[in-house]
Amino acid sequence: MMMAGETILIVDDDTALRELLGEFLRDRGYSVILAADVPAMRTVMAQQRPDLVILDLMMPGEDGLAGLRSMDPENRPPVIMLSALGSDVDRIVGLEMGADDYLPKPCNPRELLARVRAVMRRAAITDSGQGLFQLGGWRLDCATRELQAPDGALVPLTLNEFRLLEALARAGRRVLSREELALRLSGEEYDAFDRAIDLTVSRLRRKLSAHDDGELIRTVRGEGYGIAPDVARS
Repeated sequence: MMMAGETILIVDDDTALRELLGEFLRDRGYSVILAADVPAMRTVMAQQRPDLVILDLMMPGEDGLAGLRSMDPENRPPVIMLSALGSDVDRIVGLEMGADDYLPKPCNPRELLARVRAVMRRAAITDSGQGLFQLGGWRLDCATRELQAPDGALVPLTLNEFRLLEALARAGRRVLSREELALRLSGEEYDAFDRAIDLTVSRLRRKLSAHDDGELIRTVRGEGYGIAPDVARS
């Protein structure tokens, strides 16, 4: 499951936990970098791009959400957020902002390892995903993660926005339930993902409406979401 040289950046102000998780992941073959706060995270990421970031939510100074927000959505690595609060609100906000997964603290290192592997596996599939879809006047290139609007403009997408749109495109005209989309985006059936998916769709629609008045994503009440125009794949 793991390729040699995969690097994980752990950002947490709890020194003991940071070092414990770092040692655990190193023992499983990962290269690990430790950072005590968001400024230290930025220093690391200015020098190299880790394959995954484990980011604590509650930290003094800038919190994890500020750190996530400051990352380039077009080129940021997958992010797993940790939070001692463990509330659905925190989970939803983190996922809506583009985090790939969320774990409450204290977390079992073995569960964290399973999440790390699942998130990296999904990221690898996304990075290597092939497919060019024509969605009415829209063009989605899965190899480059580019969405071209009918007016020719490229619409910037976060990783989760791209994954959601790609899942809908690959389904053709079939409607995907929130549960199906949660499984495709998170790999697990999280109740919080239902709300996060609704928020992601809402954010996508706002972006799309700036370039075209037509409906790209349709809502089927009680069922889920689907692509509105005909889907052609090349």
